[in-house]
Amino acid sequence: MNKGPLDLSSTRILLCNDDGIHAPGLEVLEKAARALAKEVWVVAPETEQSGVSHSLTLHRPLRTREIGKRRFAVDGTPSDCVLLAINHLMADHRPDLVLSGINRGGNMGEDITYSGTIAAAMEATLLGVPAIALSQIADSEETARWATATAHFADVVRRVTSIDWPRSVFINVNFPDVPADEVSGVLVTRQGRRKLGDELWERADPRGRPYFWIGPMRAEEGTRRGSDLAAVNQGAISVTPLYLDLTHERMLDALKEVFR
Repeated sequence: MNKGPLDLSSTRILLCNDDGIHAPGLEVLEKAARALAKEVWVVAPETEQSGVSHSLTLHRPLRTREIGKRRFAVDGTPSDCVLLAINHLMADHRPDLVLSGINRGGNMGEDITYSGTIAAAMEATLLGVPAIALSQIADSEETARWATATAHFADVVRRVTSIDWPRSVFINVNFPDVPADEVSGVLVTRQGRRKLGDELWERADPRGRPYFWIGPMRAEEGTRRGSDLAAVNQGAISVTPLYLDLTHERMLDALKEVFR
């Protein structure tokens, strides 16, 4: 299990994201976190890293740039940022909690396998630090309802950190695309089903050579009872515990029988 319930007023919190150091969602998260915690650090990518998943930069050096007190930009991925923060920048006193986000757009269903927001929380969990990924459902940056995430952030984080959870678990929170006062509640959910990039758009460059855009996601089981997608479709905040161990126990037992 993790260290136990956190007294947020005395914690050291590390913030990261995948939208980049200057993203509005990170600004929202930093302001909200500073109202809760004793000490807040920000270590985020120099540029947007959406869709990079849990990748690490292995074939070139990484550089950090200090842009303010306890604020650093890294020319790498979200996982790089968390790794550098915990093992180097904050090595003298590791964070008590990592918050990743607030992402512009949801991270639900199969999004979690692509998302850099989720990956930052995964990396923290692998390094033994409790982590929460946070996302605000939005059609675009211009229409993102950051006020919704702001209004409900503190209550959700306080509740989540009031209990123990296993070291291999992290929490995924999605705020619905509704005004703050129209949120219908908080639902504890399981991962839903939707797939990114079912449609490929082919175009030609000025020299006639083909190129491709990965198309929009296709929703599956969006109304599946108890899923993250169903929750936000109902105007509720979705809180999902995610598990790093990908082993499928029933298949494990079946394979043991085959290879006896």
